[in-house]
Amino acid sequence: MSTPSNRPIHGIIVPLASPLTAADRLDESALEKLVDHVIAGGVDGLFLLGTCGEGVSLSHRLQRQLVERVCRQAAGRVAVLVCVTDVSSAESGALAQFAADAGADFAVAAPPFYLPLSQQELADYAVKLAARCPLPLVLYNMPDLTKVPIEPATVRRLMDQPRIVGIKDSSGDLAYFEHLCRLSRQRTDWSLLMGPEHLLADAIALGAQGGVAGGANLFPRLFVDICNAARSRDPRLARLVELASRLNDVYGDETSSAATVIKGLKAGLAALGIGNGLPAEPLAPLPAADQARVESTVRRLAQELR
Repeated sequence: MSTPSNRPIHGIIVPLASPLTAADRLDESALEKLVDHVIAGGVDGLFLLGTCGEGVSLSHRLQRQLVERVCRQAAGRVAVLVCVTDVSSAESGALAQFAADAGADFAVAAPPFYLPLSQQELADYAVKLAARCPLPLVLYNMPDLTKVPIEPATVRRLMDQPRIVGIKDSSGDLAYFEHLCRLSRQRTDWSLLMGPEHLLADAIALGAQGGVAGGANLFPRLFVDICNAARSRDPRLARLVELASRLNDVYGDETSSAATVIKGLKAGLAALGIGNGLPAEPLAPLPAADQARVESTVRRLAQELR
């Protein structure tokens, strides 16, 4: 899409699931169906290879296959963001270059997640990655999985880097997010995106530009409506948020692990006729009883949203 670099990323960005037919085999038909489904639902962007997309569990070959296919299909319709998180800076840079060549608009990077970094090391890493990255870079704060939070002071320092254009926060810490909102006023091109979808409406009210909502894989229009209602203070917001909260039955609950959320999300997509529910190895699919629960929840909600 060639999104102008001086315009913040905004609205609902769907962290696209990665449909598989088998271990390390992309389900191209399901992927095409999913991309059309979420774009038809009004989302503003696609986030590839993030947590919901199981990026760290996919081979480099499969990562690139998915990026290439989605960029080709989505070209000119919505922004495409590609997560390049890796324990190797060189691999992150190589994937960012591939994504740029394929037509992506932004690269997204969380801290390398094996060895713990100091805030100085984290800042140096981000500056160097932004310098070698051919795409504008979005930071990704997800301390539960990386062990390293991007502290507000570090965010403030990195805002001085023009090639770093925003941050997605998946910490679930609303006080931290509010601090970031205050910082973000210093740059008109800075994007602040909320990760946990149950905090989306609060984040928009605080000044966020948008959210990266996993549930938008299933019901994109619902999350677009929540985002718009939060911005306009539409009285329907409470009802929309209540409907979205029913997806907790798909994920387990708001405190479920990322692995449980991924399994539920893929089972939910299967209930909509998109893919077969298979997560990337080493995760196993949901047990049959849980799949039945997810299918029932998704179908009931789909009927109510018609």
